[in-house]
Amino acid sequence: MNMPVHNFDEKFAEYTSAWMKEHQNEYKNFDQMEEDMPRIYMSFLNTRAGWLGGVTPGSYFTQFEDPKVLVDWLRQYCEEGVPVPDPLLEQISFVGKPCEKRLVELLKDEEAGEEARMTAVGLLREMESVQPKMIYINWQLNREEKDELRDNAVESLCMMGETVIQSILQVFARANEAGQEALLEVLSRFPGNEQIFRLALDAFERRPEKRALFSGYLARLGDERALPALLKAARDPKLPYLTYIEVRNAIEELGGECPEREYDDDPEYEALRDLDRT
Repeated sequence: MNMPVHNFDEKFAEYTSAWMKEHQNEYKNFDQMEEDMPRIYMSFLNTRAGWLGGVTPGSYFTQFEDPKVLVDWLRQYCEEGVPVPDPLLEQISFVGKPCEKRLVELLKDEEAGEEARMTAVGLLREMESVQPKMIYINWQLNREEKDELRDNAVESLCMMGETVIQSILQVFARANEAGQEALLEVLSRFPGNEQIFRLALDAFERRPEKRALFSGYLARLGDERALPALLKAARDPKLPYLTYIEVRNAIEELGGECPEREYDDDPEYEALRDLDRT
């Protein structure tokens, strides 16, 4: 069943335009009006609207509590290319637990558009849900290096706490390189685990083109046993300047002393020096 799709953003723009005409003498300049925008928005939310049958925009979605109706409505907005209203998102969050299952089903539906699934990830994160843990982990196993949806899922995994550690470690070897990078982003937030340290150190030594990234993970893990590998990398004559900076930061974070380097002929160093001069 399709629900009505109202463009709240357009209606708010119309309301703001009318407000400005009515209240323009109350403001000295446009900046003052900008500062007052939160109050104008609250007025919009609490004003009965003819386009909603006399219901206020702020209370319109509170009439509905069926998780299927609410989440399907969210998907419908995305599919029709209309911005999802904040009050709809707030109502889904308010209903909470009953909506979790429906949002997880939306994540699993590969025919659902990316915007709808991205929004579902964000809502589940706000709910502090761990239900989609394995979905998010499995998304990382065969991913592209640039993937906003899967990056969004990584952000959620990072917030789930230690409950993700063993699940990630069990599948880590099956992930492609981009997936292992993403999963290490999560694992590196849990220092003190020997297996995690070994995976991060191995990645740093095995993939010199990603030393900047993996040195950050090693620094976050806080294990000084990484210092020999970091110091060796810092002395590598082929180490680019920007990577050297990240390696040096990791060494210093772990209590070591990084060897000084000269980079006068390095293109990255030259570009940064030129920026400093402008």
